[in-house]
Amino acid sequence: MKRLLAFLSVACSLAFVVGCQSDGPTETLEVAEVTRSVFYAPLYVALSEGFFEEEGLSIELTTTWGGDKTMTALLSGGADIALVGSETSIYVAGQEATDPAINFAALTQTDGTFLVARDQVDSFQWSELKGTTFLGQRKGGMPQMVGEFVLKQHNINPRTDLTLLQNVDFGNIPSAFASGTGDYVQLFEPQASTFEKEGLGHVVASFGAESGRVPYTSFMAKQSMIEKDEEALIRFASAIYKGQQYVKNEDSSTIAMSIQDYFEDTELDILTSAVERYKDQGSYATDPLLTEEAWSTLLAIMDEAGELPLHIPFDELVNTAIASKSME
Repeated sequence: MKRLLAFLSVACSLAFVVGCQSDGPTETLEVAEVTRSVFYAPLYVALSEGFFEEEGLSIELTTTWGGDKTMTALLSGGADIALVGSETSIYVAGQEATDPAINFAALTQTDGTFLVARDQVDSFQWSELKGTTFLGQRKGGMPQMVGEFVLKQHNINPRTDLTLLQNVDFGNIPSAFASGTGDYVQLFEPQASTFEKEGLGHVVASFGAESGRVPYTSFMAKQSMIEKDEEALIRFASAIYKGQQYVKNEDSSTIAMSIQDYFEDTELDILTSAVERYKDQGSYATDPLLTEEAWSTLLAIMDEAGELPLHIPFDELVNTAIASKSME
């Protein structure tokens, strides 16, 4: 009898521990991310720190390497959630989709690219770009649109004042610059910090600091998914919110250690430097709520780039209820 009581005591203790992890059975969500980037640190923190498990979720994360591929995965049912530039939801809506992609949680709130010069520049002026070769990002994507937006703010016509290269695939841009293409390049972290450490380039300006707040990268789900399983998306956004608060409150080295498993080929000091840059310029959203003001900035940037298919009202492609409930 004593052995039975002891067994029951241990079993009850284990049941209590398991019960504390979630209120019900674990639900699996398939998430497609457009690329692997330190820019998305709150997501990786939520994964590594167990915040999704606390919400009763299991996440299957796939890197799809490109906005088109990411959106295709979402719309075809290959993913439940897509992490991609908010502009892609507008492109889909412009094609009169019957089941549109809805932005339900913000992850980043500025551009995440930096201007990297091949040569050391002691006191950089944007006018120095005139007459040079600039290795930019893919046409129609947020990095390129923000890049051109910032250039125009500094009285630089990206079509006539410099040679703009846009024929290099996203994943090959760093290697193209390293091999000698271009005088300047637009790079995300940790490539920018890596290039500095290896002497391949020098960060001279931040497009995120220049362009201001914009719903740059967000989590999306199809409207049908929201109608079918809104509760799971609320729990997903709650885990992201915990990750965002972790990134907000912890120092860069602690964050870098938390996400290191997602960047096995990147040294810890480079990760720390990259996180620090993004924290300093406020790139990480501190909560998942998208704002109408930021959405208006997005439309203005797309319109300026000639890439806005039609003006989509905020409430047609943004669901704020999910994010609001996730923070309660």
